[in-house]
Amino acid sequence: MNLVDSSAWLEYFADGPNAGFFATAIEKINELIVPTIVIFEVFKRVLQQRTARAALETIAILRQGRLVELTGNLAIAAASISHRQKLPMADSIIIATARAENAVIWTQDADFEGLPSVKFRAKKR
Repeated sequence: MNLVDSSAWLEYFADGPNAGFFATAIEKINELIVPTIVIFEVFKRVLQQRTARAALETIAILRQGRLVELTGNLAIAAASISHRQKLPMADSIIIATARAENAVIWTQDADFEGLPSVKFRAKKR
């Protein structure tokens, strides 16, 4: 399974330099999981930069993957990860979700660099 984090989705939609790297995971819909926190972050960012319609169209693409909602158990696991590793809430939820689903995280967020089961590609400026 693959979990594409918000930074990677936004890179893909912007057709940025790392878009092809992330397409590998994004375009395998049957292996794609999407945490609700990623829906939140991507929708918010597209809404800030474009229009509500564009944000909804973007989310329709994310919803082609299997949506994973934040449950009580995932929240507790994420809080433990956040406490132990001193990570922000969203990153901790993504890690907890990936671990619960045995998924690889695809990202260009430096907070994930060097963690196990992460495919990291540094953001190109």
